[in-house]
Amino acid sequence: MGSGTTGPVTEWLTRWNNGDHDALDHILPHVYEQLRQVARRQVRRESAGALSATTVVHEVYLRLVQQRQIQAADREAFLGIAACAMRRILVDHARRRKRAKRGAGVVPEPLDDDLTALMNDAEFDEILALDDVLDRLQQLDRRVAAVVEHRVFGGLTLDETAVALKVSTKTVQRDWLTARAWLRKELGRTPAIGCPD
Repeated sequence: MGSGTTGPVTEWLTRWNNGDHDALDHILPHVYEQLRQVARRQVRRESAGALSATTVVHEVYLRLVQQRQIQAADREAFLGIAACAMRRILVDHARRRKRAKRGAGVVPEPLDDDLTALMNDAEFDEILALDDVLDRLQQLDRRVAAVVEHRVFGGLTLDETAVALKVSTKTVQRDWLTARAWLRKELGRTPAIGCPD
């Protein structure tokens, strides 16, 4: 996918950062399908249907539109930020579901009933476990944690992750190998949720 060269996403990001609050509406069509594919992988069902993936992408949009500026200079950097938002959405939803199961006495407002139906308890537990270890990994090495977030939650390739993080592809490859080994050690397995090979 992109090389970070100037393109429509880069141009609209510049406009957004210069105060054009409608620019996100022009960015989304250029990355929408990729975000939906990533969201579909995150809910782990090939037959999940577009509605749940679409709901996650729309929630990403709603979170991003609330920001005045975004620290992204190109498509890959934007996808990295969207990956971070997607992680937060899935983790927030998993936590709400956990609270509801424990009977906190409050009726939760679900992100989407379809998302709840598509992901089982083990998958929500996986998201929460991955979030916890990513928080710990971030304390040890921010860049390695960012590589995991971009790859797992953003679905970015090694090359796209390198562009987004402004490092070489070799560096991302090393970080990815390190991260996978560390995740295996911390989780006792390689995380299944959305984890590219």
